[in-house]
Amino acid sequence: MLLESGRAPGDILVLTTGEQHPWAAHELSFGEAAYWAQHDAGDDVFFADASSAEKAGSRPVVVVAVNDADRTAAARTLPVARDRAAALLIVCGDPQTINSALGAGV
Repeated sequence: MLLESGRAPGDILVLTTGEQHPWAAHELSFGEAAYWAQHDAGDDVFFADASSAEKAGSRPVVVVAVNDADRTAAARTLPVARDRAAALLIVCGDPQTINSALGAGV
């Protein structure tokens, strides 16, 4: 939907709080330097896990996939994601886990 609405692939950063996206796992098999060079080039959607969120730079759109029940990872990742999102932050996942990570009432 983001690409169909006119967003360029390089505008999008996807962060996962649980298991890595398969693309990230594949690209990391070529080494950290090559993986982060793709991030820096900004030519395509970039996928990273929560432990790498602080290393990732800003992008117009940041999508956070809260794809585990560990609210600790989500609590660490969501503020970083908010800082990295220049225009739009999208958070996907179980609302109870997300609200709990944010300290919000459910």
